[in-house]
This record gives sequence, C-alpha cells and structure tokens, in this order.
Amino acid sequence: MAAGISFVALLSVFLITPWTASAALVHHKFIVGTEKVRRLCTEQEIVTVNGQFPGPTIYVHEGDNLVVQVENRAPYNLTIHWHGVKQVRSCWMDGPAYITQCPIITGNSFNYNFNITEQEGTLWWHAHISYLRATVHGALVIYPRIGNHYPFPKPHAEFPIILGEWWNANVEDVLSQALRIGGVPNESDAYTINSHPGDLFPCSANDTVRFLVKRGKTYLLRIVNAALNHPFFFKIAHHKLTVVAGDASYTKPYKTNVVLIYPGQTKDVLLKTSKRPGLYYMGARVYRGDPLGPFINITTTAILEYRGRIEKNNSVPVMPTFPPFNDTPTAFKFNNRLKSLRPSVPQSIDEEMLITQGFGVVSCPNKSCAGPNGGRPVGSFNNISFVEPHIALLQAYFYGIDGVFTTDFPDKPPLEFNYTGPNLPSLWEPELGTKVKVLKYNSSLQIVFQATSLITTDSHPIHIHGYDFHVVGQGFGNYDPQTDPANFNLADPQIINTVAVPTAGWAAIRFRADNPGVWFVHCHFESHSANGFNMVFLVEDGAGQLEILPPPPHLPKC
Repeated sequence: MAAGISFVALLSVFLITPWTASAALVHHKFIVGTEKVRRLCTEQEIVTVNGQFPGPTIYVHEGDNLVVQVENRAPYNLTIHWHGVKQVRSCWMDGPAYITQCPIITGNSFNYNFNITEQEGTLWWHAHISYLRATVHGALVIYPRIGNHYPFPKPHAEFPIILGEWWNANVEDVLSQALRIGGVPNESDAYTINSHPGDLFPCSANDTVRFLVKRGKTYLLRIVNAALNHPFFFKIAHHKLTVVAGDASYTKPYKTNVVLIYPGQTKDVLLKTSKRPGLYYMGARVYRGDPLGPFINITTTAILEYRGRIEKNNSVPVMPTFPPFNDTPTAFKFNNRLKSLRPSVPQSIDEEMLITQGFGVVSCPNKSCAGPNGGRPVGSFNNISFVEPHIALLQAYFYGIDGVFTTDFPDKPPLEFNYTGPNLPSLWEPELGTKVKVLKYNSSLQIVFQATSLITTDSHPIHIHGYDFHVVGQGFGNYDPQTDPANFNLADPQIINTVAVPTAGWAAIRFRADNPGVWFVHCHFESHSANGFNMVFLVEDGAGQLEILPPPPHLPKC
C-alpha cells in the first residue's frame, strides 16, 4: 500500500460490496507512476497504479463493458493484461507485450475497452512485461448480472486477499542483472498479503493487515496469487474454508483446511466465523515441489480479528499448522478434488498435443554465463524456447507481415525419452524460435502438458490467454496415452485458466477453440516466462461475427 493510504481506508474498500451499483459501461483511469514504500526496514521506489499497492480493485457485473484508460508516467514501458478475461472478439485488448500489442511507452496512454462475457467470480489484472507485475496488479471482481445470484447464500461481506512478493531492490534491476549474466533472478526478500509481509518478517509487526469479522457470519475471501515465482499453501488457524470458485468459474463446494494457489490463479472461498472471539493468523507459506534452490521458508501473515470482547487468553494470534513446504501429495489432492459446478467438457477431440515443458541450456561464448556448463538456462515447450518478436504477433498476423513468426510449432516433442527420469546432457539444448500453433475455429483440442526432469523438475503453472479449459486428468511420471485416458474425468472436471502441472508429472486439458485471435501460453513463474517458457496459439477466424476485428485506434506502436 502506498504511503499516505491508511489501513482504515483500505479496510473500508474491502468491506464495500457494491451490489446496488451496476452500469452497462464501467470506466476507470489508471495512472501508472512511482511511489516510495517502506518495507522490511528499507524504503524502495516501486511502480504503482493510482499510488496504490496493490492497485485498485475493479468491480463489474457480468455483461458490463469495461473501459480503462492507462496513462504511463512510469520510467518503464508497460502493458496491462486482464488475466482470465476471455476477450471474446477483443483480442487486441488482452495486453501481453509483443503478443497482442506493443508496450505503452513512457508519457503515452492507451484505452482498454472490452466486455465481460459469461464470467463470474474473481479475476485480476497485472502488468505483462518484464518484472513489473510484482507491484502493478489488482483484483477484478465480477458479480452476477443484475437479477442473478451466487450459487451459494450471499455472504455477509467479502475481502480481496492478494498474495505477493517483495524485493529490497528495484525489480527491473533484478531481472536485468539475471538476463545480463545468463543466470536465475535473485529470490524475493519476503512474501506478502495485500502488500504487507506480516509480523514474522523484520520491521513488519506494526503494519500487519487485519481483517475485522463478526462471529456467526459467512465471509467471501477472494484470493489472488500475484506472486512472480511461488505457489502458496493458504490457511487460517482453527478455521475450515469452502472453495466455491477458481479462476472465475464456480466449483462444487469443497471443504478444506488448506488452499493451494499458484501464481496466476484465483480461489473464491467461504469462511464461517464460528470460533470464540479472538485473534487468528491468516497465513501463506511457499509450496515447492522441487527442494532445489534457495527460497524464504517464512510464513506471510495477516490477522483475522473477531469484533467484540476478546478474553485475555485469546488475545495472542493463533498460528495455523502448515503442510511441509514440499508436500506434493497434499498439493495433488487439493487440485484433484476441485470439480466444476457447470461443466461443458468436449466429449470428443479434433486435435491432440503432447507438450513437454522444462528447462534447457543454451551455450554462451567462452562458457561465460551463470548456468550449467557456463550456459544460459532457458525454458521450453516441445524443445522450442520462445523468442520475443520485435512487433506484436497479432499485428503481424492481421496485416500479413512476413518474417515475424512461423506456424510450425510441433504437436509433440522431437523425440521420446524418459521425461521424468534421469536424462543426458545431450537433451539439454532447445531450439530458439518464434513459432505458433494454428488452430481451426471451433475445433476441440486436448493437450497433455508433460513435466520433464531436464536439469531440474518442478510444478509449473501454465496460463492460456483467451480461454478457460477443463482439467480432465493429471498424474505423476510419464503420461501413458494407452492407459491414462481411461481415468479422465469427462463429467465434472474443474474449469480454470491456469493449470498447475504436478511435479514430475502431467496434466491433461480440453477446450474448444471458439475464440479467434492470437493467444499467449506461458508458465506463470515470471522468471521462467522471461527465459522462453512460452508458446502461442493462433485461432483462425470463424464466420460472420466470429472474426478478429480490426485494431482499435491509437494502438501502441513498436
């Protein structure tokens, strides 16, 4: 939160639920600039929106049209991505830099204008270039259309809860240094809830976020993982939670004492305040499927405070017990238990892809880089490490500009091997290229994302722009196309836009390519995406109204 914004003002924003305020056209203005913020005993200049950290929460109803004027007064070029918004017939508004638009340069502005179509729940917005999303982000709350209701009783109140990271450094410098030396960016110095680390971190006890609740009520927690590089286990001491939505798609109610949430994902959960009046820690702790590499094994905390008289022996916050940081069985169980409330999974498929994901190494002159064997670590899909183009791919496609990309992204890896077992260094070096996969309009697609153990293994959150998709199956080890489909859930699989591929495992998704455009597919660990862990779907035009429209006026130019 920027200096000068009081906690009382922030809390009042969280408690306001604008059920009575709705309009067909919703306007916002984002002024992107810099603010000095103090965390962990140090003052750091960060990029913010409207002087707020996190940025402003946007409230709309399903069916509304949202117009956001973004004025860039920051010293960096940037774009804004509306994470999870399908952008039906508005792919120019999606926001990833050099995919659907060129960046908004310093001193310029751009109007994002799009409709919220058939989506309800919590999404979010964030900068989609470099490391700026570390501080440039906020929640996007989509209420049911006026006259419609939640598929659960209306809660007493709601709280956006945004999980993030904090660096005692300029985040652009952190990434630039890593790219310069060919290494991995430095880890963050703290994790945060609504931008505050909580009282387990240095110099943070006096500004730990508090959420005031009444006993005997039900609250809706809208949880967003805006962290650049870490999934979290989320818990509240002595309280159960009921998951009712993920990525703005309703789920069958799932009661749990721990929520797993990956970067890019959102989870809507109901909290019943049934305990004795007191103080209870709300916390988030890192989940790491791969124990290799450094990270901060400290819990970020906020405090759930019951209103009213609190007895002395209940006046010290109670800490929840978390799973071990590498508890992959608990992570897998949570993901596997979520089921869609309104499933519509394609029962047959037109195209099938097996996409391996993992890290490789490209050579550096005189072995001068900081990666294995003096090389530079890069991410890849099917052994292709994505190279960012010099103009936006959507622009190149719409205007037929040659030489920007090729349409030969492969449907499977170039060779079969033991994906999750020991591998030889000869498999490490991927091909560099800007390749897209072309999909025919309205075709149904099945993708199996297969983790690999090249160099290291980890659980990766894969986000597909422009689409929700059904997670029909997941498992550990190598995907077996002969036996694993027999266990697919084609009845009520969860519907999300960011899937967590299990550590040393696989995840199978299905969706129908009914939204023409150029759509980014990437790992939502920002350090991985910045190093080529990306690909692109080009969905061809349909007929009549199902076509890519011309670009809006004043689209930023490269």
